[in-house]
Amino acid sequence: MTARRRSPGLLLPLLLVAVTATACGGDGADRTTATGPGGGLDRVTLTLNWYPYGEHAPFYYGKQRKIFEKHGIDLTIRAGQGSQKTVQATGAGQSDFGWADTPALLSGADSGVRARSLGVFLQTTPSSVQFFASKNITSPADLKGRTIAGTAGDALARTFPVFLRKNNLSESDVTVQNTDPAGKIAAVISGRVDGLLGYASDQGPTMQHKAGKKVGHLRFSEHGLNFYSNGLIAGERYLSGHREVARRMAAAVSESFAEAGKAPGPAVAAMKGASEQLPPEEVLAEQFRTTLTLLHTPSTRGKAPGVNTEADWQRTIDVLAEAGLVGEPRPVAEYWDSATAPKG
Repeated sequence: MTARRRSPGLLLPLLLVAVTATACGGDGADRTTATGPGGGLDRVTLTLNWYPYGEHAPFYYGKQRKIFEKHGIDLTIRAGQGSQKTVQATGAGQSDFGWADTPALLSGADSGVRARSLGVFLQTTPSSVQFFASKNITSPADLKGRTIAGTAGDALARTFPVFLRKNNLSESDVTVQNTDPAGKIAAVISGRVDGLLGYASDQGPTMQHKAGKKVGHLRFSEHGLNFYSNGLIAGERYLSGHREVARRMAAAVSESFAEAGKAPGPAVAAMKGASEQLPPEEVLAEQFRTTLTLLHTPSTRGKAPGVNTEADWQRTIDVLAEAGLVGEPRPVAEYWDSATAPKG
């Protein structure tokens, strides 16, 4: 998710990510460990879209419950610095796998980044306008004349005009105040803006916890605009030499999401100690609860997490092209490796 930020001082230098990832995942390195039932496990790295928060609970739960080991994977999870950098690092082979926003993946492809999706898990976008309930915003029409904090150039800011058009509003009806991602919550709490562009599974629970006030949302998906969000990606170079590992990784992530959904409390508890920047447990719980509402579209309901359809992919490409995030739309197969993706 490209819009998530906390504090510039907390950013890990991308060079550090690259050096560490190369040490574990570079060509020629020993890619197996001797642990696990029945023989060695394939060592892989996964770079998240940001510092760990509630959405990531299934990865930690899957490690704790040895789901990844069951699929022959010895998983190392790393914090990221935003989806765009995760896409770039994964495409460059600095991380075996990435967890990143689909708009960043498609935009990266336009820039020559060679990475593909192994399955989008957040198939309903968490993109939303977020505000304190006391603002009495109950429909998109109530945004007219309001000032909203957004970050120029990110996927939220680029798709917001499409959301407005879908709801018979023009861009001039709403003032979008360009705000650093780390400052958006503070801008709402201080009253400088009426709301922010963010993700229902991220900023909302944090803002509610910090201010002690109920937060409301206008979700894009509930008002005529949906597109794929976060999912598992791999670089094309890695896929060319490790397709079977990638298939098992996708299956392990799918099973981890399914099992975490059955035990949300233990899944969130499995994140303890994951990061010094980890949100409070009640915020993590709310973030993960919201994440569980985003896993399917009508065409995948009842299927395993991470199972995608070509039609949903095409709708996403069309929306992102309309928003200007994709300059040269390509066939679905150039973005999504359906042969490696979760099944069922």
